[in-house]
Amino acid sequence: MPDKSPRLAVSRRKFLGTVAVAGAASAVGDLDNKALAAAPAKAEPVKPSALPPSAKVAAAETSAPDAQAPVMGTPNSDFMVDVIKTLDIDYVAANPANSFRGLHESLLTHGGNKKPEFLTCMHEESSVAMAHGYFKVAGKPMLVLCHGTVGLQHASMAVYNAWCDQVPIVIIGGNDLDASKRPPFVPTYHSAQDIGALLRDFVKWDDMPVSAQHFAESFVRAYKLSMTPPYEPVLLSLDSDLQEEPIENRDKLTIPRYVPTSPPQGDSNAVREAARLLVQAENPVIVADRLARTPAGMGLLVELAELLNAPVVDRRSRLNMPTTHYLHQTGRGKVLVHNADVILGLELSDFYGTVNTYIDNGENTRHPKTKPGVKLISISSRDYYLKSNYQDFQRFQPVDVSIAGDAEATMPALIEAVKKALPADRKAALEKRGEAMRKAWSATRARTLQAATYAWDASPVSTARLASEVWAQIKDEDWSLVSSDRMISSWASRLWPMEKHYQFIGGPGGFGIGYGSPAAVGAALANRPHGRFSVNIQTDGDMMYAPGVLWTAAHHRIPLLNVMHNNHGYHQEVMHVQRMADRRNRPLPDGPIGTQINGPNIDYAKLAQSMGWWASGPITDPKDLAPTLKRAVEVVKAGEPALVDVYTQPR
Repeated sequence: MPDKSPRLAVSRRKFLGTVAVAGAASAVGDLDNKALAAAPAKAEPVKPSALPPSAKVAAAETSAPDAQAPVMGTPNSDFMVDVIKTLDIDYVAANPANSFRGLHESLLTHGGNKKPEFLTCMHEESSVAMAHGYFKVAGKPMLVLCHGTVGLQHASMAVYNAWCDQVPIVIIGGNDLDASKRPPFVPTYHSAQDIGALLRDFVKWDDMPVSAQHFAESFVRAYKLSMTPPYEPVLLSLDSDLQEEPIENRDKLTIPRYVPTSPPQGDSNAVREAARLLVQAENPVIVADRLARTPAGMGLLVELAELLNAPVVDRRSRLNMPTTHYLHQTGRGKVLVHNADVILGLELSDFYGTVNTYIDNGENTRHPKTKPGVKLISISSRDYYLKSNYQDFQRFQPVDVSIAGDAEATMPALIEAVKKALPADRKAALEKRGEAMRKAWSATRARTLQAATYAWDASPVSTARLASEVWAQIKDEDWSLVSSDRMISSWASRLWPMEKHYQFIGGPGGFGIGYGSPAAVGAALANRPHGRFSVNIQTDGDMMYAPGVLWTAAHHRIPLLNVMHNNHGYHQEVMHVQRMADRRNRPLPDGPIGTQINGPNIDYAKLAQSMGWWASGPITDPKDLAPTLKRAVEVVKAGEPALVDVYTQPR
């Protein structure tokens, strides 16, 4: 029978106190008598601790802490918050750390945790990726705090993605610079003479302020440079002592006034020459990549395309052209580029790849996609700012008219130049071209709808069926696809009518894995005040890079529908390994080892549930998609995140 006689509980705190006074050996040997003598009539509740019992721990847990020297006056970090508040920054994302504790405390107390509001993140890569997705909907940067050497190393991949995608993010890296003042051991491991060196190759500008006034000027400069096309991330290294020191003379500190820089426009003579070539062309093609950096960009492209009845190929780093417009001819991009006599490239990240073919056949075969004599026109702000180490600028492509300028800002002048250059006798030819484009658009649409029906009832679920079922549930909402659909063969872009800038935000820029889930959370946060319905088609491998962002979304009540494209593997890499085996004429043993995500299969529904999400799945029968998605949509409309795990085909 179990012993039910009353026992006197000994709290861990009492035990540690005893150890500290008498030493571990004597305390353990004489435990019962000391505990009985010291125990109160009613036992104290046991408070769990992760620390192992020792004299040092006992002193820390039972003794009063050493009195801290009071801060005399106002800390510099309060003034830093005043500087931050002069700019249009709504949120600061961070995984907390001691190197920016002074600024953290000031944001919460002096700043009232409002504009910016603190977002608690589980990983620095997620913090930056959230800011990345947020900008592409909100059109303004987020502030990110990172901890010294280790935090910036965690963040680096996401910063590189933002650099490649031309997204502005203001990053502050905390640092303990003065070796004579910083604590030994861990804080010293996390410090460096120059933490900016970690990111300098892929940020637009960085600085290390050494005074409060220096911070004010550098922070406003960083914001201004980040928000001047080409947009890019910026970094400030901020010493922890500088944050915590008192302000010497507040009356002498000033905050510079922020005045946005007008985006650079292309040279007027070059713009007129581009217009002349476009007007005279028999088969002009417009290729747009990161043209629409604001909602106005889409309207300007539509106006130019309609003037010329020229087809548009959207490279989809942004939504540049409505997918319902008859001049949206992305699906016919290869044949259009091949037949073009003039190609206008607008903010292309890879003009070489646009007009040349590369075949991964062991010989790395390259040949032009275009016919001889084609005229190439480039309008891009990237000519203003390049660095040499990382190859995001792609292979060099000679062009006939190279216009250094922000393409969106240059569009009004180009439109006017085209209007002036268009002769009256070209009207019939342009109308004929437009009619051909309408017929081609309708034919492409019919082929797409037919292709979507293939494997409609298959299990695993086809990616076309997945996109179609999601659309059926959200079509009546003011929706926003907050992820790229490249990994599902672009079915959402091919099937859904995308007409507003926020309905498609593109991908990671540098194609670094781990972007998708946190970027979707950031974009959903930007959609939240507008009441938009955010949906993310989330790949499984990407999710597992930083799944902690699910907790961030639940904690901050960010409504988002995550639909898992769960194909149990890195299937692009499956094809790469298989291509190597075929090229070397030897079979792969035991299938695609090292590229599959199974054995065990990951239960993404349980993963999401553990972090506060409503979740269901995995779904293997496509007939179960509609009712499950319907319930998930109801949850998201109520203001909470939801996840549906779907077992899908590879593409």
